[in-house]
Amino acid sequence: MNSPRHFFLLGAAIAAGLLGFALYLQHGQGLQPCPFCVIQRYAFFVFVLVCLLGASVARRSARMFAILASLTGFIGAGTAGWHLWVKAHPAISCGIDPMETALNTLPTANWLPFLFKANGFCSTPTPPILGLSIPMWALLWFLVLALFMGWLSLRTRHPSWKPGF
Repeated sequence: MNSPRHFFLLGAAIAAGLLGFALYLQHGQGLQPCPFCVIQRYAFFVFVLVCLLGASVARRSARMFAILASLTGFIGAGTAGWHLWVKAHPAISCGIDPMETALNTLPTANWLPFLFKANGFCSTPTPPILGLSIPMWALLWFLVLALFMGWLSLRTRHPSWKPGF
């Protein structure tokens, strides 16, 4: 792993794997995604796209894509944090509301309904996975990916960049 390309591909693979796990939970375990879950899926999806673009550009442009990926990760973390707040306050729901309607009318919800269609309620209790709820896992991974890409953006600011561990 001696170029930014490998780090971008690693980040894209992790985020794509997390999207795959979300699909397994939805289609294999029957957990329907709520609007916040779908927004987090969009953030992971955009993160994958930015990382793939970052892996395909010249090394001198890598920093810009690392910054964009980091920002996407922090936006996803903010959404996951808000999702946790909603789960902690059961009186507030993001169920069938304008946000769900707006999300479900986006073209991507029609093109890829298995991935981007919101059908669940944020307040629906789900069993923890290794002691953490699904939004907690999303928050953790968004922060890890955002910090990883932030680190990459700092490491790629010099043209003679070489990884140093």
